[in-house]
Amino acid sequence: MPQLILLLLFAAIAWIGYRKFIADAEKLSRRQEDARRREETGTQGTLVKDPVTGEYRLKKPE
Repeated sequence: MPQLILLLLFAAIAWIGYRKFIADAEKLSRRQEDARRREETGTQGTLVKDPVTGEYRLKKPE
């Protein structure tokens, strides 16, 4: 029985690690795609409107 619990624990850790790896890879892919688009168009970033002041600012990197 302890072997089964240990096996399930390792499987859960592996699953969490896999999901974290996939999330990080997707985030990196999005950043690279955004950088490629900025390079193609010559822009310096994305503007977002501040709802409080109404001013536009550069979007902060995630």
